[in-house]
Amino acid sequence: MITVVGVDGRALSPLARARLEEATVLAGSDRLLERVRPLPGGARVVGGPLGRAVEAHREHGGRLVVLAAGDPGFFGAVAELRGHGVVPEVLPAPSLVSRAFAGAGLAWEDALVVTGERLDRVANACRAHHKVAVLAAPGVGPAEIARELAPTTPRALIVCEDLGGPDERITHSRMGEATTRPWKNPEVVLVLDPLHRGPDEPAWAAGARPGPPGWARDFAGAGLDPVVRAFALARLGPRLGDLVWDVGAGGGEIAVECALLGAAVVAVEPEEEACARLRRNVIAHGVKVALTRGRAPAALEPLAAPDAVFVGGGGVEAVAACAARGPRSLVCALRTAEQADAVLEVLREHGYRVESVRIEASRTAGGNRGEAEEGHGEETGGDGAGHRAPASGPIFVVCAAGRGLEKIIAP
Repeated sequence: MITVVGVDGRALSPLARARLEEATVLAGSDRLLERVRPLPGGARVVGGPLGRAVEAHREHGGRLVVLAAGDPGFFGAVAELRGHGVVPEVLPAPSLVSRAFAGAGLAWEDALVVTGERLDRVANACRAHHKVAVLAAPGVGPAEIARELAPTTPRALIVCEDLGGPDERITHSRMGEATTRPWKNPEVVLVLDPLHRGPDEPAWAAGARPGPPGWARDFAGAGLDPVVRAFALARLGPRLGDLVWDVGAGGGEIAVECALLGAAVVAVEPEEEACARLRRNVIAHGVKVALTRGRAPAALEPLAAPDAVFVGGGGVEAVAACAARGPRSLVCALRTAEQADAVLEVLREHGYRVESVRIEASRTAGGNRGEAEEGHGEETGGDGAGHRAPASGPIFVVCAAGRGLEKIIAP
């Protein structure tokens, strides 16, 4: 029999204590073992990966008791045990995350909860969302998170140390303070956007908000037809934990849509008028986009390495600078075949396999009235059936793959 016992610093329940006394094999961190003393005299304590304890249990029989912090069904030992083909008995305690938010006096149905396995993904989630609970890990604690977010993403931190233990401490910290202060056993870091407004309506789903009701939508004065933008977004594949660059962002249509799909986004744009339009689009759609005012490739140098890049301006030099950072996907807007050929050559020089696709988008006029849709040219026929309006011109989409990663360039 295998039992997982959640530990939160309080005395174990009678059932949990009874299971502990029955243990022949015991697994858990030194800190958790210290919290549940006295330990059963005949139990064999197995450290390291949980699989070792499972193998010891299968070899010696009896009862394996696994100690876990808080609720072991929440980013905990239960999932790992089931991966070993085990269905354990589970005796949970309150989760570290619920204790952290309770200690901070905050509601958390709108919070995103992430584990600190990769600092870059954690930081990108904090860039994209207003309230994130990070389960800390070595190398992903308050100091590392604050350094990664500064200076482009101002956040307030609440650091929760030794939750439920004798040294429990919940500290509100500025980012600068978090990087220099000595922390003792931080378990949860709450990363909050101090400028975020409350929800407009009651929440109905916990965690990250559901995705947008649609994408590749119409934006007033957009530089790319939504059909082309849909292709670009599909190839970019923006997702939670990603960092996307929108280079030569214009009004930020790609940036906004990537943010709506859960990614952290940096928009790079040199023109003040376009930046103003981008800000309006960001505010109108209620998303987070970091704006870097400047021209590629120079403006790209201080930015964190991207997972995906859309290049809407900046020329071949910008494409080369983006490719040199090795994103998972790269999509470029190109208006002529000559530009596409030049980009193909640059990508080959960076070791990518490439192909070029030409897209020419047009729309059918609505209804039976035979009216051309505004902004898409005049009607091409008058039989009332609805005809294709001419597109503004072809877009050349260069798809590149290499280094084991899919890369795309789309106009």
